Amino acid sequence: MHIMEGFLPSPWWQIWWILALPCIIYGFYKLRSILKENRELLPLLGVAGGFIFVLSALKLPSVTGSCSHPTGTALSAITFGPWITAVLGFIVLLFQALFIAHGGITTLGANAMSMAIVGPVVGYYVYKGLDKINFNFFANVFIAAFLCDIVTYCVTSLELALAFPATAGGFVASFGAFLGVFALTQLPLAIIEGLVFVVIFKYIIMLKPELLIKLKVLSEEKMKKVQGEIEE
Repeated sequence: MHIMEGFLPSPWWQIWWILALPCIIYGFYKLRSILKENRELLPLLGVAGGFIFVLSALKLPSVTGSCSHPTGTALSAITFGPWITAVLGFIVLLFQALFIAHGGITTLGANAMSMAIVGPVVGYYVYKGLDKINFNFFANVFIAAFLCDIVTYCVTSLELALAFPATAGGFVASFGAFLGVFALTQLPLAIIEGLVFVVIFKYIIMLKPELLIKLKVLSEEKMKKVQGEIEE
């Protein structure tokens, strides 16, 4: 869920902007560095940004009268890391706020923190942690994509609960209520998103495995193992 323009009161929208900006600035630095060294990564970068835009623009009705949507950040988070994903996500959210009234400018910092920063950070570091213990690659991709999605909604619920604590029960009650608003639709969406990115990574491995090796998503040894699993 993108928080709409003007929905967050002061000082919360300013706080989320202040927290998001250093991450985005650092992401621009990382993006500049990687493109300086590897211009051939531009097509994959464009595809990763395209997935974020298309999937996060798919607003699906929720049973509670609100809406849910995928985030599309897993491809970028796993291949380029969370900080470059922060830049791609921020650009997508800015475009959506300006041209399709999805989200807003004052709430852009909060939306970026949830969808472009915290979700990808969790997904990326869980992926790296499981990779170190030689966890199954495709199961790892599924878990990372699932977390990129579901953590985004947990953070959005946190942002809303902090801004609008319940009269009875305060922040905790409000946080639980906001989580409940999206749970019935978002959990299935997160599972579907995980499965979609498993298929996408299979496709990349079949066509351009060298990109994943160059980006250190997989070592050459692990790539051979995964390719063997696909062929079986």
